[in-house]
Parts: sequence; C-alpha cells; structure tokens
Amino acid sequence: MGDPAGVGPEIALRLLADEATRTLCVPIVFGDAAVLNRVAQHCRLPRPELVIPRADWQSAWREVEHPAVLDLAVIDAAGVRPGVVDAVTGEASFQYIETAITAALSGEVDAVTTGPIHKEALNAAGVPYPGHTEIFADRTRTDRYCMMLTCQELTCSFVTTHVGYGEVPRLLGVERIVEVIELTHDALVRLHGRSPRLLVCGLNPHAGEHGLFGEREEERIIAPAVEIARARGVLIEGPVPPDTAFLAERRRATDGVICMYHDQGHIPLKALAFDVAVNVTLGLPIVRTSVDHGTACDIAWQGEAKVTSLAEAVKLAAGLAATRTASHVNTALAGP
Repeated sequence: MGDPAGVGPEIALRLLADEATRTLCVPIVFGDAAVLNRVAQHCRLPRPELVIPRADWQSAWREVEHPAVLDLAVIDAAGVRPGVVDAVTGEASFQYIETAITAALSGEVDAVTTGPIHKEALNAAGVPYPGHTEIFADRTRTDRYCMMLTCQELTCSFVTTHVGYGEVPRLLGVERIVEVIELTHDALVRLHGRSPRLLVCGLNPHAGEHGLFGEREEERIIAPAVEIARARGVLIEGPVPPDTAFLAERRRATDGVICMYHDQGHIPLKALAFDVAVNVTLGLPIVRTSVDHGTACDIAWQGEAKVTSLAEAVKLAAGLAATRTASHVNTALAGP
C-alpha cells in the first residue's frame, strides 16, 4: 500500500478496481483497510470489496480469487495526516513490506509490487534501510542484486543507487560492474527472449576524456568490466560518455544501459516516461517490481494520483511470475 500518508492508498484503490489488472492477476493489497476506507471517501473511490483480517490470512490465502485487502491493522487510520511525513506511517509502510516479503518467500503470493514509501519517514521510524531495494535484498538474504528501471523507451540498471555522489567512485569495482551487467543481461533475455544489446556509461564527463577528468575510473574499472562481460558472450559497448548515451538513435540500438549512479539513469528515464516506468529488483529469489515515483505528498488523498506506473509494475510482475509458475498469479501490493 505504501506510506499511508502518501498517494499509495489511492493508487492501490484504483488498481483494485482496474479491469485490465484483474485479467492479469489477483491483486492483494497488504495494508490497512481503515486507511483505504478513509481515502476512498476523500477521493470518491469504491471501497475494497473483499477484506481479509490478518488472523484469517493463513487459512484464506489459497482460496483468494478476487481483488482483496489483507488488513494488517498496524496504524490508527484516524490519526493519519495526509501529506505529512511521520515516523508512524514510516513504520507502517515497513511492516507492509516485511509481511509481503514473507508471503512471497513462503509461496503465498507469486510476486510483490510495492507502492511509494517516504525515505524520511522510514528514517524517522528507525528503519535502517535507504530504500526498498536494500530492504528486499536483506530480507531475502541476497548478496548479488541491483536496481533496474524500465519502460518502452529505455531500460537502465544501476551499479550504485542510494548513496551520496562523493561515495560513488569508491563503490565502483570491476566485479560489481560485471555483476550488474550479467544481472541485466539475464533479466532482458527473460523479458525479450533473445540476447540484449547493452551499453555501459562512463562515470566522468566525456567518459573521462582519456584521463583528463576523474581518476581514470573508465580505464581502471569500467573498461575491464566491459571486456570481461564481452568475453562471456554479452553484446556490450562502452564505456561511453553519459551525455550521449541516451540519444534517440542510441536508444533504438540498445536494450539496456548500465549506469554508474542513481541520477545518471533516473533523470533521462523519468524525463521520457515518468508515469509508466517500472522499478525491478534483479537477483532476488522472488519477483519484486515497484512504481517509479514517490509518495507525492503534495497531492495525497486529493483524487489526483495516476495509477499508470503501478498498473505497469503489476503487469510486469505478473509477466515475470508467469515464467516461474503456470498457476494463477497473486500479486501483493506492499509499501514500496
């Protein structure tokens, strides 16, 4: 459901009522029914038709065939202040996530799609993670993972994510870059059914200009990683200057771009497809996708939030889960 004070509850309600989503999977919102009912009233949306109390979940999950809410009842709905960053809502969103991960690991749901959470609220609640990706990796005991953002126009994977820019150079390494390349390659083979064409960005302006900028990260770290991946059969080019990596001609000739840091890929991707982009965590033992936007506190509970990114995230989750199982797909909607 995401952070209760953000747009997560509203887009979850919109998704439950979305006919296209119902043809793909059985969406189950992990959250608080009382919050959803408040938001439904504020936004003039239909209330959830099927609510499952937490105590009934273990006996009910196998029989769920219609869109539903798993009512975790972890927050006082009357005390939620729309658009306000609060430790209480941060803790609630974290509990939604943890419960969904547990359900996925135990096979009770086939995939998890997360709604938007607020990192400041998480931090205020004492949750020691900078974002969803790190929560999922830790809770699934996954060491080899990365973030991938994707839409029709562009796919980007990231060597580093939620760290300050001053930390990025020391976090780069040949082994880590090869890891992200291979995770991305394998994911795109699964999605497209063929070997993808990958492009690797340099770290510095002009990809370092042969040592003029930076500390020769391109020559010391990035280029060797590219050569290793190429020797392993990956169709790959780079390192290329970041400012030309996302030109239309390059995008048409490339299936995925490996980025060294967060905004190197987030800025072009969100400029191209903010409303429909999807976040995927690669390398996990479970399927996890997410919206590619935040809690939008400025429009929370006002009936203005778009469901498009969440719908695309669920669509991708259902597709990825379908490659693992031939049964019907249940998708948990947690907070991010």
